[in-house]
Amino acid sequence: MILALAGGVGGARLARGLAAVLPPERLSIVVNTGDDFEHLGFLICPDLDTVCYTLAGVNNLAQGWGLAGESWAFMDAIGKLGGETWFNLGDRDLATHSIRRTMLGRHSLSEITAHLAGKFGIAHPIAPMSDDPVRSIVDTDEGELAFQHYFVRRRAEPRFRSIRFDGAEAASPSPALIAALDDPALEAIILCPSNPVLSIAPILALPGIRARLDARRVPIVAVSPFIGGRAIKGPAAKIMEEIGIATTAAGLISYYGGLLDGLVIDRGDAGESVAGVALHPTDTLMRGSEDQTRLAGEVLAFARSLR
Repeated sequence: MILALAGGVGGARLARGLAAVLPPERLSIVVNTGDDFEHLGFLICPDLDTVCYTLAGVNNLAQGWGLAGESWAFMDAIGKLGGETWFNLGDRDLATHSIRRTMLGRHSLSEITAHLAGKFGIAHPIAPMSDDPVRSIVDTDEGELAFQHYFVRRRAEPRFRSIRFDGAEAASPSPALIAALDDPALEAIILCPSNPVLSIAPILALPGIRARLDARRVPIVAVSPFIGGRAIKGPAAKIMEEIGIATTAAGLISYYGGLLDGLVIDRGDAGESVAGVALHPTDTLMRGSEDQTRLAGEVLAFARSLR
């Protein structure tokens, strides 16, 4: 069994590749919820929805997030009524948030996510990192900003100083995350090419998770979100540079603090060697489903070679 930790567009794309090469009973996808927030009366779960839409094959391919063929009549009406329009909710996407809202209180976020994934025809299990609220707060040169205000409203323009995860210390890891880590059939743990600071760190901040990862004697392999020092998508490189961590293999390994057994990097970055962690250079750019499947197969083969 493989546990994939994911968030954002890059994480969703590799998760889809893993789902293409592994049957549902051999893959557990656990998704960051530090990006979640309440907006216009809805609980918005951007990473969970991006992973679900991508695995269902209904995501907007051009932008990576949201639904294909989306319309924006709701947001137009909100704007005309003087409402906040800085965070777009598409008309079809709104149905997901509405169903989630109607189920909250009677069902856990894990149960709601499983229900929505099933309605999208997804066979592979997708779960939040926790059923309890965890909220990423970014400290910037403009003061503290709730994550979506930093990421979307301010387009990640303020200088990033640090991040904290409000609620993480009291949150319980989701049943799916605990079950995967306790599963005797667990073969490897894959950190998808998600933003290390924004998408993977919130999962690692949950109580006991870092210790559980260290205790499991299975390979932990990360896939770099960087090519030539630049992020494939999003502000990951900017953030890493602003907190003084190089967007290189050595920088990533240092950031994860001894957690990794292996790191998959782009072949263009293959000149670097790092003591103690195996490197696997390949083409990490996922242009479409064929690349997703190919990269997933290579990541799994690399992880298994480290056992």
